[in-house]
Amino acid sequence: MGGFPPMDEALWVEIHPLLFVMAIKARLPARPPLLNDNPGSQIAYPGRHGGACAAEVANIFIREESMKILKTVTGLAAAAAVSLFALSASAQNYPERNITMVVPFAAGGPTDTVARLVAESMSKDLGQQIIVENVGGAGGTLGAGRVASADPDGYTVLLHHIGMATSATLYRKLAYDTLNAFEYVGLVTEVPMTILSRKNLETTDLKGLIDYAKANKDKVTVANAGIGAASHLCGMLFMSAIETPLVTVPYKGTGPAMTDLLGGQVDIMCDQTTNTTKQIQGGTVKAYAVTTAKRLDVLPDVPTVVEAGLPKLEVGIWHGIYTPKGTPAEINEKLSKSLQVALKDKNVAARFAELGTTPSSESDATPAALKAKLESEIARWKPVIEAAGQYAD
Repeated sequence: MGGFPPMDEALWVEIHPLLFVMAIKARLPARPPLLNDNPGSQIAYPGRHGGACAAEVANIFIREESMKILKTVTGLAAAAAVSLFALSASAQNYPERNITMVVPFAAGGPTDTVARLVAESMSKDLGQQIIVENVGGAGGTLGAGRVASADPDGYTVLLHHIGMATSATLYRKLAYDTLNAFEYVGLVTEVPMTILSRKNLETTDLKGLIDYAKANKDKVTVANAGIGAASHLCGMLFMSAIETPLVTVPYKGTGPAMTDLLGGQVDIMCDQTTNTTKQIQGGTVKAYAVTTAKRLDVLPDVPTVVEAGLPKLEVGIWHGIYTPKGTPAEINEKLSKSLQVALKDKNVAARFAELGTTPSSESDATPAALKAKLESEIARWKPVIEAAGQYAD
């Protein structure tokens, strides 16, 4: 085997005191045998030492017990090194079997579409199949919870959207600690949103829509695909940006919400371009703005929120890949490198362009970038959700 690999210094600092305490607990009696409280007394110490004063006995005892402790510590250190070596070897050979990518939403939705495109390309790069499994429910928290409790071996990963950040506030009784239950792989993509209305609404631009909403705040309805959905988040941000509460109408999915918008039963909806582009291009809804600083190639005639004078509404529905807490850094880095390869795949890029989706840059498809994004987004959305008072539990 050629010896053990050198142990990381920071890791040894953590392990060494623990090993020493374990050794002491395993070896050290409460006090030296037969030692009384009279320092000058002569006592019989069993064994080869014969009679000796208490001080000598104590010294002999301490030397012998110290050697025993040293041997125990050495043994424990060797065992720890073996474990670390095995873990390192496992990470080097990863992946050796199929990987499950949990998508915490139903099949066919925007997040599922992104996951399947990326999973197919990463499978080719890694040499093992990544199987997408849809575990929907509770605004994405059921699927996230499943991954949080999975073995940290790199064979169960999570692809989640912005809801990973917002659920930390939306759900006051979340089963996991969002910032401490996962490791990070990298940002995948960002999907812009579009602000829509029913076709026959008597407004022509975003300023007109805002004026109409403020004048009719008690009756203007804002549809969404359910509490915690991307459309719900965008709707809350819209109301926050215009400083006007409107009537929120949650549905069980994007399909029913869009159907009622098309039918004129609700007034406004803000949803991902992956869900709205066909309707906009077909002229069945009105599009007022995309929530980006730059116009989209797929919707060149739709102005941006920055152009319309509402920069507070600049937002994208970003996606990231996570692993359970404790997954080795080598595995997360390997997945990150594979993600970067996938995002450069011409087929993936072409499909993303059709959907109006922007793939992450190489520097963003990293563990550090995703961690920073999650932390900043939790901080951004917390006051918005609390001000709206629209919790999921």
